[in-house]
Amino acid sequence: MAKDYVRHSKPKAKSKGRPAKGGTRSRAPQPRRIPVLPIILLIMVAAALGYLIYIIKGAADGRHPASAPVATQAPAPQVQRPVVNPIDQKPVEKWTYIEQLENKEVVVQVPEAAESTRPYLMQCGSFRSAAQAEQLKAKIAFQGLVAQVRHKSGSSWHRVILGPYDSKRLAEQHKHQLIRAKAVSDCAIWFWEG
Repeated sequence: MAKDYVRHSKPKAKSKGRPAKGGTRSRAPQPRRIPVLPIILLIMVAAALGYLIYIIKGAADGRHPASAPVATQAPAPQVQRPVVNPIDQKPVEKWTYIEQLENKEVVVQVPEAAESTRPYLMQCGSFRSAAQAEQLKAKIAFQGLVAQVRHKSGSSWHRVILGPYDSKRLAEQHKHQLIRAKAVSDCAIWFWEG
């Protein structure tokens, strides 16, 4: 016959009312013993820590508790000056770099940029369909720039081009303006060969 272990309850203790093996019913709980060894160790550690603090404090005051003063005959009392601790005094600033940096003049020589004789073009897209090229041209026009769609004969590509630019710096400025406005993802700049 199959046994159901899920609904099986714990067996009840059968030792109720029965005497234990020794013949007595049960032992009374013994009182807890005081942990003598840990208490002694704790007192010893506390005493050692107190002595260590006493020694350190005596050394900081300038006297050492282990060395007792020896009675000697002093020839003449000397005027005792107060001991000056260098830690107690405010440090004097010995750095002069602050004044040097304030008074220093830096001369930077910027080389003159060579003027380009050829103009630059910027291509922001190339599409197979003219409708996509015109759509990108409109996005660029919303940013205030003028773009052109060029189609070469014998090619199926429509290129969206800006320029010509006299300097590459102006082309880079317009490129960053379009990228910041998310009108284009990237544009290529090169010399105009026309």
